[in-house]
Amino acid sequence: MKKELTPDQQEITEQFQAHIDAEIRGDLDTTLSTMTDDPHLNNIPTLIGGIGKEGVRKFYADLIPFGKFFPPDLVMVPVSQTIDQNQLVDEIIFKFTHTTEVGWMLPNIQPTGKRVEIPLVVIVGFKDGKVTHEHIYWDQASVLVQVGLLDPTGLPVHGSATARKMDEIASRM
Repeated sequence: MKKELTPDQQEITEQFQAHIDAEIRGDLDTTLSTMTDDPHLNNIPTLIGGIGKEGVRKFYADLIPFGKFFPPDLVMVPVSQTIDQNQLVDEIIFKFTHTTEVGWMLPNIQPTGKRVEIPLVVIVGFKDGKVTHEHIYWDQASVLVQVGLLDPTGLPVHGSATARKMDEIASRM
C-alpha cells in the first residue's frame, strides 16, 4: 500500500504498529501502554475481548503469555488501509498454520495443523495518541471449514477461497 500520509495519519499508523509489535512479542505491559485508560477490544465472531483497562488486561494476560495469540508462522498481507484523525481501518489477509491454539479466533480448539487464510478487518480508534478500541471482523465459518470443523456442503461458505479472491482483487488495486 503506497500512499502519501499526513503527519497525523503517519502517527496513527506508527502507534498501531507499535501496538501490534508488542502483541506479537508477547509484551503485555507495552501492549497495554499503547492503549488509553478505558479501552475495549471485541473480536466480533467469537465475542472475545475485554472492556476497560482490567478487562483488556485479562484478555491479553489469558492469551499472550501462553502462545495463544498469534501462531508462529503468521503472515498479515495488507489489502487496504483507511485512516482519519481518530481511526484506522485495516483490511488484511491473515495467514497461519493452526499449530497452536489461537485463543481469540479459535478458542478452546486444539491445533489441527491445518492452514488458515482469511480476510480480516480491524477497526482501531485513537485518542490522544493511544488505542481506544479494536473491533475485529472475519468470516468464522470459513475459518472452521479450513480447520476441518465445519462441512461446507450446501452452505454459502468458501474457506480459503475467500482469501484467494481478496488477494486477486488486491493485486488489481
